[in-house]
Amino acid sequence: MAVKIRLKRMGAKKTPFYRIVVADSRSPRDGRYIEIVGTYNPVSQPAKLDINEESVLKWLQTGAKPSDTVRNLLSSQGIMEKFHNAKLSK
Repeated sequence: MAVKIRLKRMGAKKTPFYRIVVADSRSPRDGRYIEIVGTYNPVSQPAKLDINEESVLKWLQTGAKPSDTVRNLLSSQGIMEKFHNAKLSK
């Protein structure tokens, strides 16, 4: 089972709100997921990002692959750097 960390779209038309979820790569975008690890609201000024860092690092270490957008969001929070440093220290 290939696991991905990706965005699940919520909210009304023209006002998107996203949950950052861990899901099987074969499930639909807004379908079944394993765990919610954060939220992202691009509409608010400035954009609001809330991530459970421990859960994300745990999933990355077990082999979950983030989508391109999620990778950029994690990099902006410094989580990808922590993951790479932990991976290199082993």
